[in-house]
Amino acid sequence: MESYYDPKDLPRFERVGDDAPQLARKFFDYYHAVFTEGELTEREKALIALAVAHAVQCPYCIDAYTQTCLQKGSNLAEMTEAVHVAAAIRGGASLVHGIQMRNTAEKISFQGGQ
Repeated sequence: MESYYDPKDLPRFERVGDDAPQLARKFFDYYHAVFTEGELTEREKALIALAVAHAVQCPYCIDAYTQTCLQKGSNLAEMTEAVHVAAAIRGGASLVHGIQMRNTAEKISFQGGQ
């Protein structure tokens, strides 16, 4: 079965700038600067990127940062733990919005009770 996502497209990522080269250059300059070692190591940044890739569910990013994590010396246990961190944050973010649901329900219930 064909998929919307084709792993062969990942190496073509920079082509998104073909018709807007100035904007693409600015994005890619920024992107490369973000992943340059600073207060965080390149390995740590790759683990963060892998976790975020799972949270935003980008298969291209998952493929890319799985490879990058391995190249930067991470192991499967560390990568799996990073994915669990992303899942916990994403799940918690969904749950905490339940307070907004409760607030709205209480407001409607209170208004209906007057």
